[in-house]
Amino acid sequence: MPGENLSRDEARERAALLSVDGYDVSLDVRSAVGDEGSASQAPRTFRSVTTIRFRCAEPGATSFADLIAPSVTAVSLNGKDLDPSEVFDGSRITLEDLAADNELIVDAQCAYSRTGEGLHRFVDPEDGEVYLYTQYEPADSRRVFANFEQPDLKAPFRFEVRAPEEWTVWSNGAGQLTDGVWRFAETKPISTYVTCVVAGPYHYVTDSYSRTFADGTTLEIPLGAMCRKGLAPYFDADDVFLVTKQGLDFFHDHFDYPYPFGKYDQAFVPEYNLGAMENPGMVTFREEYIFRGKVTRSSYEGRANVLLHEMAHMWFGDLVTMVWWDDLWLKESFADFMGTFANVGATRFKDAWITFANRRKAWAYRADQLPSTHPITADIRDLQDAKLNFDGITYAKGASVLKQLVAYVGQDAFLEGARRYFKRHAYGNTRLGDLLSVLEETSGRDMGAWARSWLQTAGVNALTPQVLLDAEGRVDELAVLQEAAESHPELRPHRVAVGLYRRGAQGALERFAQAQVDVDGPRTVVAELAGAEAPELVLVNDDDLTYCKTRFDETSLATLREHLGALTDPLARALCWSALWNMTRDALLPARDFVGLVLRFAGRESDIGVLQMLHAWANSSLVNYVTPEWRPTGEQLLAEGALRELRAAAPSSEQQLAWARFFASVASGSQDLGLLRGLLEGTEKIEGLDVDQELRWAFLGPLAEHGVADESVLAAELARDDTASGKRHQVRCLAARPSAAVKAQAWAQVVESDALSNALVEATIAGFTQPSQRELLAPYTDKYFAAIERVWAERSIQIGMDVVRGLFPGLQQSQATLDATDAWLAAHEDAAPALRRLVLEARDDLARGLRGQACDAAAAASTS
Repeated sequence: MPGENLSRDEARERAALLSVDGYDVSLDVRSAVGDEGSASQAPRTFRSVTTIRFRCAEPGATSFADLIAPSVTAVSLNGKDLDPSEVFDGSRITLEDLAADNELIVDAQCAYSRTGEGLHRFVDPEDGEVYLYTQYEPADSRRVFANFEQPDLKAPFRFEVRAPEEWTVWSNGAGQLTDGVWRFAETKPISTYVTCVVAGPYHYVTDSYSRTFADGTTLEIPLGAMCRKGLAPYFDADDVFLVTKQGLDFFHDHFDYPYPFGKYDQAFVPEYNLGAMENPGMVTFREEYIFRGKVTRSSYEGRANVLLHEMAHMWFGDLVTMVWWDDLWLKESFADFMGTFANVGATRFKDAWITFANRRKAWAYRADQLPSTHPITADIRDLQDAKLNFDGITYAKGASVLKQLVAYVGQDAFLEGARRYFKRHAYGNTRLGDLLSVLEETSGRDMGAWARSWLQTAGVNALTPQVLLDAEGRVDELAVLQEAAESHPELRPHRVAVGLYRRGAQGALERFAQAQVDVDGPRTVVAELAGAEAPELVLVNDDDLTYCKTRFDETSLATLREHLGALTDPLARALCWSALWNMTRDALLPARDFVGLVLRFAGRESDIGVLQMLHAWANSSLVNYVTPEWRPTGEQLLAEGALRELRAAAPSSEQQLAWARFFASVASGSQDLGLLRGLLEGTEKIEGLDVDQELRWAFLGPLAEHGVADESVLAAELARDDTASGKRHQVRCLAARPSAAVKAQAWAQVVESDALSNALVEATIAGFTQPSQRELLAPYTDKYFAAIERVWAERSIQIGMDVVRGLFPGLQQSQATLDATDAWLAAHEDAAPALRRLVLEARDDLARGLRGQACDAAAAASTS
């Protein structure tokens, strides 16, 4: 990573000096195949020849182009050959004495990637086929071709690619094979980070989309979808195309700007670091969105959300792009909001806002309480900052705030603002003020105060109801109290709905009154609810209009403890679960109480996405927040409860599948492990439960973790599933075995070697860190702190992030671990800010867990 970091100031200076007219990029990737057995330590490379035509506002000035490559063969600037050894330092090419109009030609040997950054090369263990794809955000196109790597230097691109003759190649524009070379249509002006090349023997399916507009014009969009040949039997391209067409219709209806990038291909690729990437005309996704086994409706809803999120980027991000990564929210927050907005408005997933409230917001609430929290419009000093700001604030908090904005200005004004924004800034770059100005035009509201409160401050507010009853037992006054953390004291304006709930004759807990109110300041009276019957539950932020942590008064909390399962509205129920989880994380609700609520009421949860989130939260409670002394009891209770619900679930239902996976995740006793082994071997049966290959690996994980499945068992399973997916599962299970030698080997493979690909690094770390093996992992605390600065300096930022986050000794839950973390931070004040941020975040999670355990211990002591 040294020398690769571009600062905001450098980017600003270069943008003031240069403007780019176009790129011609020629890649030769025929070297991707063959010679797999070579013992050479040199990176496998491909030839990259780039021609950049650009202008300079100050002739005679000096600037630089970006390129990360093992070697440069030739550099020519305005017809003059430059000595590569003098102008190229490994990450930049110095450009001196620039003319008003310039042509730069760079001939380089660039390296194929094994970390998912740049041009990633994957060899399928199933059939030996090689697959390539690019992934660049925020700044890895410079690993593939020379360029000016910043989002505001947009330009048209023309790509040509020489590839093995049996391959197909795709890029942003439509391609054609002529004389052994794939040549692609010139793109519209786009940023470097959304250019794309995909190449290999992919399984490719086609369709088309047609739309006739009110003026009589017709738009035809060729559609394509692809995956590895090994995944073709599982590829439900018809459903991908269905959601794609529904999304294109929805965005055309609402944006009044035709899709501007010609074709629309979608590639599901192996070993992908992200969920997906919005390359115009050539969107890439992680191949795990192709389901090899039975999954719940929640998985299909999640995939549809990602498909629509990336499609929204065609307008928010690709057509109109932020100037610098400070305004990353201008694309990611909007895409995150629009993904759910379109999912509800255009597809079969009409309850997607429930998932958003329960799952996406949980990500935001966690991120917004970390020491690294930041305003939605963040202060991004450099590329390392940018990489880490693809986080829960930029995505989920930003989307939540946009949902609040829609409530604030109205949906029609919001969408009309978007339409004007696209037309005014098409193919350009924008800042915060450009969006606010159109929203002020369409809504008539002062957006400055709203933006200052919501976009330019950090932290999450907590809203708590205060209910005063009169002598007759009716509401005399109902107020909403707003609090903020000392570190981020901003009290924001919230448009909220306050719902009152009571149980009816049949015991159902239902809303009987609701009022919308603008909460502003520490205490806001909801006058409309005065005189109402006394509620059993008051739900602040009913309908989930704002972004806040919801708290309960004592009566409401007591009602939820006894009657949470009787709450009939699924969104209200999801909001209550989310609030209870936040209280657990904030050490306001004992973790064993949360586990008890899950055991008592999760079996009645109708929304499968909420149910699966409850399973994850219950697991997290057990690992992080209950006292160590109670943990074995909690494990037994959860395993018993999960098995009970598994046996009670309707055969072949998604609830049955969800409970089966949860049971496997909490199984630890010999009887439970014996049942898992029996289900694998066929000696045990549960009616309707199909133990397919993915479920087999889910069962093998805990068997390996507890020493029941040894290396030979895992080898046999890999032989049964000799695929890339099977290999990842096997690597994870191998690293999970309870052996000091196993842990030492896994540590060495990840920390001391860079031989593993990004996907296998991820799998090894996942297997290494088992909550049941705290004592076995204890020796690695000191090793971790001794290694991370070296790892950060020597490895790619993606691998560095994986190691620093994944191997932090958070399972060593003690003051001693906290002290060791503080000692490292104190001794490394000059370490890379991004590295320090990761350690600070991990420290915060550890400290939060210890506070939760103290709360849990106090509750246990008070009842003993």
